[in-house]
Amino acid sequence: MPYKIATMSDHDNPSTPPANAPWWLAASQSDQPQLPTRSAGISIRLALVMTLLAGGVGAIVDRTLTLHNTNLVSTHSSVQRAPDSIAGIAARVSPSVVSIDAQTPSGGDTGSGFFIQSDGTILTNNHVVEGAVTSGGSITVNLTNGKSYPAKLIGRDSSYDLAVLKIDVTDAPALQLGDSEMIQVGDPVIAIGSPLGLAGTVTSGIISAKNRAVTSGGGTGESSFINALQTDAAINPGNSGGPLVDINGAVIGVNSAIASLGASFSSQSGSIGLGFAIPINQAKKTAEQLIKTGKATYPLMGISVDSAYAGGGARIANVPNAILPGGPAAKAGLKAGDIILEIDGKAVANGDELIVAIRSHNVGDRVTVKFQRGTVTRTVSLTLTSK
Repeated sequence: MPYKIATMSDHDNPSTPPANAPWWLAASQSDQPQLPTRSAGISIRLALVMTLLAGGVGAIVDRTLTLHNTNLVSTHSSVQRAPDSIAGIAARVSPSVVSIDAQTPSGGDTGSGFFIQSDGTILTNNHVVEGAVTSGGSITVNLTNGKSYPAKLIGRDSSYDLAVLKIDVTDAPALQLGDSEMIQVGDPVIAIGSPLGLAGTVTSGIISAKNRAVTSGGGTGESSFINALQTDAAINPGNSGGPLVDINGAVIGVNSAIASLGASFSSQSGSIGLGFAIPINQAKKTAEQLIKTGKATYPLMGISVDSAYAGGGARIANVPNAILPGGPAAKAGLKAGDIILEIDGKAVANGDELIVAIRSHNVGDRVTVKFQRGTVTRTVSLTLTSK
């Protein structure tokens, strides 16, 4: 069954880059803190004290760690990492990831994004910027080199929870986009973003499931229906819009939502190992539409779904105009009250799964629909049209 989702808006080489380094590496790293050295070893103390206060959590951190092998530390050389290691991938990808501040008259949201074109074009989630856009607020993009830029909205789409921004830079380090259809359950992935405002945070895990029917709240707009990739890489509020990358550093998803624990677990928060990302194949298609026209389209069957129906399958609402006149469903002979059981041979458990299944297709695709009318089960084919 679909998941009701809480959306999440909320060093390998420390030497100074050369003079001709690109702008996104221009900030000097020479001021990075160095580990102290000692012939007998190193002692770094750390103790964790958590103080729970009404309305918040305070934390004081002090860590204890002793290293007795002096060969582990050198003040004159850096530790190298393999290019295909998590550290190596993170070093390559992180300069392309940005944090986003979307300010409204009553507050603001924070999230993440990443460059998809070298001209400063950025992909993120609609729910990260929606409040600022609808209230006449401002959107600021913060880069890893410490620079900040005002962002222009190119377009946004609430149905797929995606938005495209642009800032005034050139030669931005655009990320390579992968193929989300090729990713498999168990494949390792890395999430990069700004959870809780902590920019440059890297977490890792695996793809734990594919084709999850995820419905996220629409805020001031409509709900988003995502045929999502599920991952156990830690994703928290503020990761929204950041990239989920594979072991080659290619983006295979846009981190967008986390599962909520529900009322019985209301005292708990944060990652519970169930994060969801928009497959990059869908995100790329929508982003291209937003860049070209400022808006995106999605496929329709031409029906209204009965959201109150609790039986198996998805029932077409038994109300006037539940079937769009001249639409795909009408042409295929579907009627109000019919229960849709399968799309292209895949079972549909409820209305949300039906919508997700349809929106994972393209306008113009022909799909096979298995439905039940009374005691009779039938199968028809129809061609999806645009919104």
